[in-house]
Amino acid sequence: MDPGMFPAPLWAWAAIGAVIAVMLAVDVLSHRDNHVIELREALIWSGVWIAAGLAFGLIVWVGWGGEPAVAYYSGYLLEKALSVDNVFVFALLFGYFRVPEQYQHKVLFWGVVGALAFRLVFIFAGAELLHRLAFAGFVLGAFLIWTGWRLAVRGEPDVDPDRNVVVRFFRRVVPTEQRYHADRFTVRVDGRRRATLLLVALVAIEATDVVFAIDSVAAILAITTNTFLVWTATAFAVLGLRSLYFCLAGLLRHFGHLRYGLAVLLAFAGAKLILAETPVGTLPLWLTLLVVVLTLSVSIGWSVLAARRERRRHAGG
Repeated sequence: MDPGMFPAPLWAWAAIGAVIAVMLAVDVLSHRDNHVIELREALIWSGVWIAAGLAFGLIVWVGWGGEPAVAYYSGYLLEKALSVDNVFVFALLFGYFRVPEQYQHKVLFWGVVGALAFRLVFIFAGAELLHRLAFAGFVLGAFLIWTGWRLAVRGEPDVDPDRNVVVRFFRRVVPTEQRYHADRFTVRVDGRRRATLLLVALVAIEATDVVFAIDSVAAILAITTNTFLVWTATAFAVLGLRSLYFCLAGLLRHFGHLRYGLAVLLAFAGAKLILAETPVGTLPLWLTLLVVVLTLSVSIGWSVLAARRERRRHAGG
């Protein structure tokens, strides 16, 4: 079965929407006291989100066959890997705004809600472009290859919110407080409603995530144009982004070479889209999954070994 032709009935969309809503509700209720997320709690929640994502892949396998399941798992792993880059940028933004640790989960929660909404729009728009425009595959493929090259050669990303067009526009049109008021996004001052610095931080994260959303959605569409598979793979990966942040924010220095692996995957996805429009045709899904797993394994292993050598060098020096 071509996973692009995978029939997703309306009840399946409604069911997965209800599951996502329940998972979000459970998450927000579990963190309504604005406590600092410790590593143990973050690891437990990460395990829950990963288990949910893997379990849904089994449901796809049982209900619709192995090929759609392989497409789902390939997209899930790719989105999960790209999320690590998000975590690094989010850590820089939290540091820039000096967001108190106990409020970071709330910002990330609403950031994830916005990320899901943006990705849903991009998924349908991207799939429609690929179906309707013969040259869309070449354009998206070239965009992904360029994005991969940019990721490989760039230094530390520039996350200065003062240079972000969306954040600057928001501050210009919305009266803003330059400090925090507990966990509130807005506050009334002198009879006038004003945005707090926490809301400005959220806007900065949402504006930054739009770029990540375009990259990741285009990459998964290179695996399959089935909107249901792309949406579920993306949603289950993004739902665990908050826990992933609290697990990895302090450990990112150990994954210094991961961006090269992500660059390879983006370029591979771009090449896959372009080849699909040529006589070569669509590459087999097993090859895509193999490339994703091997690339991530090599880049993570390389990062860990490099970090270990660096520690030994400093210890010996």
